[in-house]
Amino acid sequence: MRTDRGGRGWARSLILFIGVSVLSGALAAGLAVPFAGFAGQGAADVAATVENLPVEFQTDPLAVRSRILAADGTLIATLYEQNRVPVPLGSVSPIMRKAIVAIEDSRFYEHGALDLKGTLRAMVRNQTGGEVQQGGSSITQQFVKMSLVEKARTASDRAKATEVSYQRKLTELRYAIAVESQLSKDEILERYLNLANFGDGSYGVQAAAQHYFRTTAEKLTLPQAALLAGLVKNPTGYDPTNDLTRSKARRDVVIKRMLELGVITVHQANQALRTPVIDLATVEPVPNGCANSRYPFYCDYVVSKLLANPALGVTPKDRDHYLKTGGLLIRTSIDPQIQAAAQASIDKHSKRTDTSAAAITIVEPGTGLVKAMVQSKPYGNGRNHTNYNYNVEKSYAGGFGGFQNGSTMKAFTIAAALSRGIPMDYRINSPEQIDLRNKKFKTCTGYTRDPTYQPRNSTHSGDLTMVEAARFSTNTYFLQLSQRTGLCPIAKIAAKLGMYNGQTGEPLDQVASMTLGVGYVTPLMLSNAYATFAARGKYCKPLVVTSIRDKAGKPIPGPGFACKQVLPRAVADGVNRVLSQVMMPGGTGGRLRFGSRDMAGKTGTIQQNLAVWFAGYTPNLAAAAVVADASLPYTNLMFHHTLNGVDIADPTGSGTAGPLWESAMQGAIRGFPVERFVNPPKRMIGNPNPKPPDSKKPGTKPAKPRPNT
Repeated sequence: MRTDRGGRGWARSLILFIGVSVLSGALAAGLAVPFAGFAGQGAADVAATVENLPVEFQTDPLAVRSRILAADGTLIATLYEQNRVPVPLGSVSPIMRKAIVAIEDSRFYEHGALDLKGTLRAMVRNQTGGEVQQGGSSITQQFVKMSLVEKARTASDRAKATEVSYQRKLTELRYAIAVESQLSKDEILERYLNLANFGDGSYGVQAAAQHYFRTTAEKLTLPQAALLAGLVKNPTGYDPTNDLTRSKARRDVVIKRMLELGVITVHQANQALRTPVIDLATVEPVPNGCANSRYPFYCDYVVSKLLANPALGVTPKDRDHYLKTGGLLIRTSIDPQIQAAAQASIDKHSKRTDTSAAAITIVEPGTGLVKAMVQSKPYGNGRNHTNYNYNVEKSYAGGFGGFQNGSTMKAFTIAAALSRGIPMDYRINSPEQIDLRNKKFKTCTGYTRDPTYQPRNSTHSGDLTMVEAARFSTNTYFLQLSQRTGLCPIAKIAAKLGMYNGQTGEPLDQVASMTLGVGYVTPLMLSNAYATFAARGKYCKPLVVTSIRDKAGKPIPGPGFACKQVLPRAVADGVNRVLSQVMMPGGTGGRLRFGSRDMAGKTGTIQQNLAVWFAGYTPNLAAAAVVADASLPYTNLMFHHTLNGVDIADPTGSGTAGPLWESAMQGAIRGFPVERFVNPPKRMIGNPNPKPPDSKKPGTKPAKPRPNT
């Protein structure tokens, strides 16, 4: 029971508040609210608090989830800080609007910023004591409070926006007056319904309808609407996924209140009360982030590219916030059918429990579009999982940084030789082992040498042409060829085709063994470089984000297609001719050829078999597959590692990585038109049945090699 002293305090509070309201001019606007906290506060102080507040209320744009889509429009991932899909009030069912008004502010359309009757009634009930305190806040006041909390960016700002104080309440009231003067009642209700937290990570009525009932806000039924309306007061406590009993009780309170107000009939109320609250089995989760994506590694790579786009914000932190709140629609290059073909190949030829790791990237020549990106280790932190993306450079989120690419590097030596006028029939005596100790190799800045270098072949040796050496992947031929061309042209061509050290970001080292692939490159890098040959020398930067639109549908700038001619077409045609012979019977890729399409490719096995590669292409698609020891640092030999659950007895580019490439390309290329490589000039081909330039001096170069073309 209230004492006289308490009664006098309450009376003083009321008188003081009315006085302050008059002083501030708020009463004329319909402002009235209970504040026992006014007791002991000076009227002038309170009046000053009100007078210093702005007369307009500015809200931040609603945080809206963004979506990343595949090339065919299917969803790859959803990114959000709050799962929200704004809708106009006309797209919210009338029964939902009635339910929220009935339970939160039944006189919403009748009063101004505040409900004076409801507020005074709540004040009286609160002052007389009791277990349940009455708030009396209007929908407009609640909207203001939610907006202020939404705008808070720091813990301090959030604490200030939710503190229990008369200053905060006055702030909300003053803003509520401003809102009522700026917006119509329907506009306020629309914003309220899109802003409110409906529990279990659902913000806004549309996201809540989708989440709990797999429907839309426009199609909500009475019992569904009543459940959602009841959640706003306590989104966690009344969340049906947390407590069905409490949720039902709260829903039923809403239904009975609607009946009490005459919003629904007795029959409608009884039917709704008998309806089960929710089928938990139908609750639709809304995965957030790349970890829940169908293509998590690719998704991470896409996000890394987005975070590097200055059009999304000044700093990476700003971009990340905009990415998760801006309601962006992001379309990407990945082709689900090609991705499925690459994944099927990985599944066929490897197991997640293997001690080796396998990866494949597929790129479209002439566009740079990354069509597929797969690997054998699934995404995650569990056993036999990884967060490393074996397909991309270390500079990107989770990027492993690549593997030494072995003899796939010989393609760039071929391009350098053809560019310098050395024809395909150029012969070099290529013994099983060659002594290159202290032999000079010209670089872009001088010369390099290796005092201990005595490399050998693992395949065919002898007096060979460029084509023959490529078919057999003869090391001693290409080492001598690189000595003749110089390392600088090889390095420059490789750089033009997007090749660099995937771990450091530095150019590939110009060392004596450069042509044998000692630099760390990635499947993405190598497949895209080979795609340049397929596109007749037109290099395109790898592209994963094809378009970005904001929530209004307006385009946002991005890198876009970036292509340029970096090799003469004739040189690229010549590389295609040489590497196509690798795919013929007797070549190291001969067993991987399928169908009647033109194909070109190259095997790669690095020193001590730490990684084995196959990179190849048609005019339509280019792909690079690698099988490697992915421990850090990777120092174990591939011998006795497992692939597809079996020991790798003889790790080779053709026999180990090749089948992965073959089955991936077989599936990926289906539906593409049959296209042919263009024949190179006859001067590049040379004599179909050439003789050594000088049989007495094997290895001599032509007297006058053609200049660059």
